[in-house]
Amino acid sequence: MNSTDEILDQARNRGAGLPYAGAVTPQEAFALVQNDPKVKLVDVRTNAERDWIGRVAIPEAQHGAVQWSLYPGGAPNPDFAGQLQQVADKDDVLLFLCRSGVRSRHAARVATELGYDKAFDILEGFEGDRDGDGHRKTLGGWCKAGLPWVGA
Repeated sequence: MNSTDEILDQARNRGAGLPYAGAVTPQEAFALVQNDPKVKLVDVRTNAERDWIGRVAIPEAQHGAVQWSLYPGGAPNPDFAGQLQQVADKDDVLLFLCRSGVRSRHAARVATELGYDKAFDILEGFEGDRDGDGHRKTLGGWCKAGLPWVGA
């Protein structure tokens, strides 16, 4: 895999015009957390999703969890900014992960607005999109890519 700088350059190019730094593939995200201790993966799924579906299996020091929305009900997390501040520094490279890549884009945008200028979206998310049968983990995402994760 490419170096941290090469991966981030590709991500910036892929995300040109977006309101955050760029977008990485799940494979690139995994390579980044392996290559650089200043990279933090921030899982913005609900606590219930992480507990019931699974979690990425990467070093604790490079992984944080900040819910974008709350379960049950889906209300926005009113303390997103404060919780993000607890898991990341403004000079960290932040990689936001959700189920399929929607909430992570919003989280990357808001993080950028909060002064985290190295905020990236992880494309496809943890489970990817639904397939023709309505199942996830078959059409992209961290799990489909065969990257390390632990189930519930």
